[in-house]
Amino acid sequence: MRFLGGLTPMHDLTYDDVFMAPSRSAISSRLDVDLSTVDGTGTTIPLVVANMTAVSGRRMAETVARRGGMAVIPQDIPIDVVAQAIADVKASHLVHDTAVTVQAHDTVGSVAALIAKRAHGAAIVVDESGRRPLGVVSESDVTGVDRFAQAEDVMTSDLVTIGDGLSPQEAFDRLSEARHHLAPVVDHDGNLLGVLTRAGALRSGLYTPAIDADGRLRIAAAIGINGDVAAKARALLEAGADCLVVDTAHGHQEKMIEALGAVRSVDPQVPVVAGNVVTAQGTIDLIDAGADIVKVGVGPGAMCTTRMMTAVGRPQFSAVLECADAARERGRHVWADGGVRHPRDVALAVAAGASNVMIGSWFAGTLESPGDLYTDSSGRLYKESFGMASSRAVRNRTASDSAYDRARKAMFEEGISSARMYIDPDKPSVEDLIDTIIAGLRSSCTYAGATSLEEFTARALVGIQSTAGYAEGRPLHTSW
Repeated sequence: MRFLGGLTPMHDLTYDDVFMAPSRSAISSRLDVDLSTVDGTGTTIPLVVANMTAVSGRRMAETVARRGGMAVIPQDIPIDVVAQAIADVKASHLVHDTAVTVQAHDTVGSVAALIAKRAHGAAIVVDESGRRPLGVVSESDVTGVDRFAQAEDVMTSDLVTIGDGLSPQEAFDRLSEARHHLAPVVDHDGNLLGVLTRAGALRSGLYTPAIDADGRLRIAAAIGINGDVAAKARALLEAGADCLVVDTAHGHQEKMIEALGAVRSVDPQVPVVAGNVVTAQGTIDLIDAGADIVKVGVGPGAMCTTRMMTAVGRPQFSAVLECADAARERGRHVWADGGVRHPRDVALAVAAGASNVMIGSWFAGTLESPGDLYTDSSGRLYKESFGMASSRAVRNRTASDSAYDRARKAMFEEGISSARMYIDPDKPSVEDLIDTIIAGLRSSCTYAGATSLEEFTARALVGIQSTAGYAEGRPLHTSW
């Protein structure tokens, strides 16, 4: 990356402080850009879902991996639950979404509650064996209907099914001809394999899933720096985690160094990520201790109050730039963690040298996040998000402690315990957000004349702007 005009910044910079200037380019199509990462994680787009309890779970992990990213299951989830989540994701289809299934005699009320668990907006009614589809219940089918009516009373039984193995175009054409937005996918015997939407068919032709050596979807898991770190790492590896993330708010400390040693003692054959830090020295120390990838970011997250509480942190663009340079000199990589609120921020993080960009709260307001769905007084749907150092998260992590210890630890919270992340009715799925982000990133690469992420980092031409310069680039939704 170069600064426009050869300038040397006089102060640290956030994503809002910088812009990218176009360079001469020979790229004629955004689809000519390869967004695969080279940090060993196997992601085919540079997006990682942050290990936040309100954001990253099984549904999120499955959906994001199908589009080429990867989710990190949080450290405060019991190992047996994490193992089951990993198993479920590994068993998921690479193309078809996992169906929400109900029985014919299930009530409309229970069906309506399940439909929102998936962004395709429907439940498949199956026979008693749970294998063969009988009908489809969509959101509109249960609207205004008696909650105690049965699924068979409202389902659409005129089924259009799609055979497994159809090309994306063939599947899309079949749905278009039938004027359906969704259809169950079945095998040769008519057994349900999943569901496919028109959008899903299009996406399967545009994205490459992030898969392991056995052709299964990838998923990562986080561990903390306390307790028996080696045992936790061993358990996650045995469960099939594709990446271990050793995570704590202050990554540049002795306990992190010790934790990395413990993780290395079990000889993981997967990438090991550690953080968080914001300096070159912090990056070097974690790499020397055994990290393949260093997580960069202290205080930029939407749910984080660290900078206001402690004054500790650093503007994220400069932190990523410095840490990425230090990691590159040692043949290692960094992830940019936090501060991403627009597609442009993802592009700038990659320009600064990040191999992957972690997203948390932005993805909390999607149907795939683990949180419950609520409705506010105006009828808008939302989910609750909270910081992983907040009192709410600390309370969850310390449930087995004594009442005294729990109360004492709660005194030192840093983070928002409850924030409303509204569901965009036009883009309710994490896949919708991924589409928006990746479209922007692909365009950024073409503006830089880069066909890969490594080329993009090398060719990006970045300038420094004023607050007015940033405001000038924002679209106006009403006239001035």
